[in-house]
Amino acid sequence: MQAEDAAAIAALAVEDGVAGHALLRRLATPGVAGRDLADAVHALCSVHGRLNDLFDEAARRSVAALDNRWIAVATAAFQDERAYLAHLTAAVGPLPSTPGQAGSDAAFAALRHTFDMLARSDRAGCSTGAALALVIDWHAFRTILDAAADKAGLPAPASLLPTLAETETIAIARGASPAVRRAMAFGAQQTFAQHRGLCDLIEARAIARDRL
Repeated sequence: MQAEDAAAIAALAVEDGVAGHALLRRLATPGVAGRDLADAVHALCSVHGRLNDLFDEAARRSVAALDNRWIAVATAAFQDERAYLAHLTAAVGPLPSTPGQAGSDAAFAALRHTFDMLARSDRAGCSTGAALALVIDWHAFRTILDAAADKAGLPAPASLLPTLAETETIAIARGASPAVRRAMAFGAQQTFAQHRGLCDLIEARAIARDRL
């Protein structure tokens, strides 16, 4: 993966990442309902709060041509993020009552399954690209978590995940094959797509509650 390929993933993030999703604007609005923040926290915990995650699998399936040192940093940092998410999920209270909960539960399960498939892909570079995309999107999700923490009166710990700028450069490969570069782009693109779907679902749940 040459520098231009790292930039390509960054371009995917701008086009497909969740940072510009309407959900984040909704939840960043002053006076946002606590139930909407709580629901978003529960949803993120449902999808990404498990012990097994993309970083673990990316480390197991690291590609020799890549600079994989970032994976250890991201893995340790995401363990802290998961602990923060679990603590926050308990602090915001129970899952808000929302119409169509059974359908939402099925959608969350489908998202978990898709991430498991991306993480465990035998296609060299796929899990690495997916993990990179998770770091990028998690910076956006962090705004939701920190807003929920503020609402609950909890301190928001500093994130130790690689910064967005670092993420664009830390996985530059030396001599990675075109197949690996394509696999990384595929893993990243699919992760961004799944996260957009998750945001769509969270936003739809908030709208459904507004109509009650």
